[in-house]
Amino acid sequence: MSAIVLAVLVMVTLSLLRVSVVFALIVSAVVGGLYAGMPMGDIVSAFNGGLGGGAPVALAYATLGAFAIALSRTGLSQRMSRSVVSYISNGNHSGSHLTVIKWSMLSSLILAGFASGTVIPVHIAFIPILVPPLLHVMNRLQLDRRAVACAITFSITVMYMCVPVGFGSIFLNDILIAQINSAGEAAAFSVTAGMAPQAMLLPVLGMLVGLAIALLVSYRRKRGYQDLPIEGSHEEQAASLTSRQLGMILLALVLALVVQLWTGSMVFGGLVGFSIITMSGVIRWSEQDNVFTQGMRLMAMVGFIMIAASGFAGVMNATGEIPTLVSSSVELIGDNRGLAALVMLLVGLLITMGIGSSFSTVPIIAALYVPLALSFGFSPLAVIALVGTAAALGDAGSPASDSTLGPTAGLNADGQHDHIWDTVVPTFLHFNLPLIAFGWAAAMVL
Repeated sequence: MSAIVLAVLVMVTLSLLRVSVVFALIVSAVVGGLYAGMPMGDIVSAFNGGLGGGAPVALAYATLGAFAIALSRTGLSQRMSRSVVSYISNGNHSGSHLTVIKWSMLSSLILAGFASGTVIPVHIAFIPILVPPLLHVMNRLQLDRRAVACAITFSITVMYMCVPVGFGSIFLNDILIAQINSAGEAAAFSVTAGMAPQAMLLPVLGMLVGLAIALLVSYRRKRGYQDLPIEGSHEEQAASLTSRQLGMILLALVLALVVQLWTGSMVFGGLVGFSIITMSGVIRWSEQDNVFTQGMRLMAMVGFIMIAASGFAGVMNATGEIPTLVSSSVELIGDNRGLAALVMLLVGLLITMGIGSSFSTVPIIAALYVPLALSFGFSPLAVIALVGTAAALGDAGSPASDSTLGPTAGLNADGQHDHIWDTVVPTFLHFNLPLIAFGWAAAMVL
């Protein structure tokens, strides 16, 4: 068995047994490194060397968490949520009316996710701001949070896969197309940026089918939750806001976005937003340290898992067994193109599950898959679909992906949403499996 396969299996098994994902990543990295014959000292060095790659992301999410808590202290989103809850509770609404409210809320979250990756590129920063105040609404509607997790993960993943705007421009043009061309340079093979959206259309259709199944079949039934306190919630604050404070809150939202776009850093955007809300007087000066700490705690799980995933990736790369895994898989294929496409997607799933980032794994996958795909006679569009889909598998259902960690951070604000069983398993089943099927179809028909 490949050390990569063993490490991923250990990580997934421990996670399913409700062991901390950070602990599971560390243990699986050690197991994989030892199985590959690496000395313990080399494993530790490789793991420590990889940790730095996750530090900027962790700091960004900690800062955004602080900004989210500061916004929650204004009480505006809580007041909106309380109004909806009151409307649902006090009226004799028909089932169809409540259904409209449910689908309107799901649609709004999906649209927010679309915007967060394109025209307002804040990625998962909107989740801790919008989702926790809506939990009481979801409770009254008895909405299954697994459906909400699938909807949010879909919205923040699908756009970068096919729309070359915002994060999509980075993924499709700067990473996917650039790495494929780099890997195919020796064979005089190249693709153009215009091909990427076309090649990824079928895999995206698979994501859409998975979402439809999740919302209309798997999680359409009601599920009960308790009305527990939401961390950082201060509903009473909204009633006492002055016009000046409301103006500064709006300014904080606008400048946080502008600074992030200007600097390319979520850290500085979050800090500017937090600072302006602090200066508005919504948060007393003596409380700002406590508020910032609450925000860091809100997103701490996301940050530490991303750091651990970077260390895991460092050990997996140091084993040198990723190329071996691909080459050994090729020996089983023969000259069967259909089997070759399926094996490449399955191996891509194994490679990306532990790393948890499609953006980070494209260089690894492209270097290995482009020459292999060309040897089997796949078309340029098929090559893009294979590499792009194999990379996206790491985002759609990995325990270490910010596309699953983000929804959990918002939906678990009252402690009633499990990361593995309520986010990772649902998104894996409803997105990774369709991605494999539709990615394979794209490779065969394009």
